[in-house]
Amino acid sequence: MSSYAGMGGDAPDLVCQLDCAQGMVDALSSVRWKRHQDAVVEISEHGVVLIVEESGCLQAKVYLKRELFLVYEYTAEGRPRFGLSLGLFVDCLNTFSTPGHAPVIEIRYPGPDMQLLLKTVDSPDACIYAEIRTRIPDTISWDYNFQPTGNVHATFTVRSAVLKEAVDDLEWPGSSIEIVLQPDPPSVILRGEGHGDLQVEFPYYANTELLIAFQCDHRVSYRYKYKFLRATTSHIPNSILKDNRGSKVTIGRGGMLKIQHLVSVKRAGGQHSHGDTSGGIQQLSRIAYIEFFVKPEEDENPVNDT
Repeated sequence: MSSYAGMGGDAPDLVCQLDCAQGMVDALSSVRWKRHQDAVVEISEHGVVLIVEESGCLQAKVYLKRELFLVYEYTAEGRPRFGLSLGLFVDCLNTFSTPGHAPVIEIRYPGPDMQLLLKTVDSPDACIYAEIRTRIPDTISWDYNFQPTGNVHATFTVRSAVLKEAVDDLEWPGSSIEIVLQPDPPSVILRGEGHGDLQVEFPYYANTELLIAFQCDHRVSYRYKYKFLRATTSHIPNSILKDNRGSKVTIGRGGMLKIQHLVSVKRAGGQHSHGDTSGGIQQLSRIAYIEFFVKPEEDENPVNDT
């Protein structure tokens, strides 16, 4: 099935095909918070996970389920991992995409020299081909055991565009942001401090279209560096904002902040992928899941897990 047959060498760990380059660019761009950024890619029988970290305080993961791909041939044992330039990968995918056309792209790993290989396979007259050099990851990504702060998770879901706007409005140079969840009255408060005080409040019952869901059984308050919090929303693609999707924010034990976004990954012009016209099932399978984890600032008197 692989169009790389006959090139020689051992069988690759992964050969997959996708028809949604722009959707993939949107998903990956949402975790690209600086120009020169490295990422770790982990492949398995379930799909592809791309991981980005900074300063041991911020981590982002993009989950690309195997259902997003037209073809997904996985033959490796275990879960191979490799590092690459996130910016180069995004820019490379962009070169394959043209307005109004979603080419079928085949991705293979590893190549003869451990490269990530990409090529178009749906045109008999022309082919775009690219190689991206990979590396052995320098460190092992941290994996946080996310547990609830009390009997239940302290969590809320808010429109993605509203969350982005609130974080943007709270910027003070060198500031930190306090996030407060309180059950009575049920509300979420985001407070920034700098040359003055700024505060954004989401009362749950006042506007359920704004704050879509809320769950908290005791008051929880933690502070986070603004630059890390902003990285979780600053590059949300327009596809999320236009779809008016919700972003889920959860504070776990110890103050670990988890922010989850959903990105629609579909062909240009909303076309169905090869032969799949199953409506709702199609929509569910064409979603990329993005998670950010932000560690809190140390606080002498946090209101947390008690």
